[in-house]
Amino acid sequence: MGIPKYDGNIHPNEWIIDIQKYFKLKKIDDVDGLEIAILSVDPTISLPTEVDSFGKLCNVLKEDSSFTIFKNTNEKMLDSLKYIPENKGGNTSKFTSQFKKLCYNAEINDIEEQKKYLYNSLPLYFDSISIEFYKKMENVDSINKLIKEFEDFAVYLSKLIVNESIVALKHVATGKYLSSINNLSYNTGSSSQLVFAAENSKFSPNSLWRIKFNNNELATYGSTYITLQHVRSNKFLVINYGKLTYYYSGINSEYCYHKSPSANHTEVSCDNITNHSYWVKDWEFNHAKIGNHQGFLKSNDIINLRIKKFYDNNGARCQDGQYEFLRSHDIQFTVGNDTFQEIVCHNERLGGNDEWCIELIKQHTWTLI
Repeated sequence: MGIPKYDGNIHPNEWIIDIQKYFKLKKIDDVDGLEIAILSVDPTISLPTEVDSFGKLCNVLKEDSSFTIFKNTNEKMLDSLKYIPENKGGNTSKFTSQFKKLCYNAEINDIEEQKKYLYNSLPLYFDSISIEFYKKMENVDSINKLIKEFEDFAVYLSKLIVNESIVALKHVATGKYLSSINNLSYNTGSSSQLVFAAENSKFSPNSLWRIKFNNNELATYGSTYITLQHVRSNKFLVINYGKLTYYYSGINSEYCYHKSPSANHTEVSCDNITNHSYWVKDWEFNHAKIGNHQGFLKSNDIINLRIKKFYDNNGARCQDGQYEFLRSHDIQFTVGNDTFQEIVCHNERLGGNDEWCIELIKQHTWTLI
């Protein structure tokens, strides 16, 4: 380790600490050390003759124009610093270290200024998420607390369900996962690809779903429709209805939703729009544990999923539509020699069997807007 040199490209405080560490390691006393330190300053930086302590040496270096340039350069770097989330290749630990270092070098010690620079580092495509972070910063009074809030914010970002992420849906009551098997179909109803609750891992290909939103990057409670596309088969989670004419309970009906194989509720299946013209694939979600919940959908949220039917069980047209909720229960059905736990939609009272935990498997990269 050589003697640390000072050329104006390091903060004087940091350089003094480094060179004193060197003197301590080499067992050089303060008198000789100060003389060596003065000689280690770049000759382009002029020093007065009356420098007789490390404190005075540090102050003299701060008065030189090189330090002003150093501070201004670091402030410009701070102003251009941008946070990149992990799912786009960023590193939060390195970012926060760099942020603190730039604040230190630019001698930006006012907490309100630090908040401003940190807030401005967030990408524009975070949109309203940045506002949430800004609100959390309001009562922060130190840079350490500010960094802690930012680290918590980065964890929060990593849990958000981004458009086209891969998710699994665990039925809370039974611990089983919403699943489907490519080309395995119901024997009844629509004869479409069956949907069931399985005890397999959330990482099973049969239990993975690509979640998509209606023209949004994130799903907001109370305002976002979602679709769930089965990863393995590329088919969507739907309820569908057949086009037929029959006379039932005094109603001459043209359309009829298919019944589930065992419980006689509305059948839930996987299907492609190329196969059926009469199906509904847009789901709404609500937080199952919090009334009138606002915010973004994130991993491990407990939700209810509902879908709108446009015909009632008798085939009569519903003027404003009729909501039914996604449910699993202990009722089973068989296809061939295999038994499956049934998934249905219903319009009965909500309960524990209607709760689903959404688990993020792979967060899709943010789309720059």
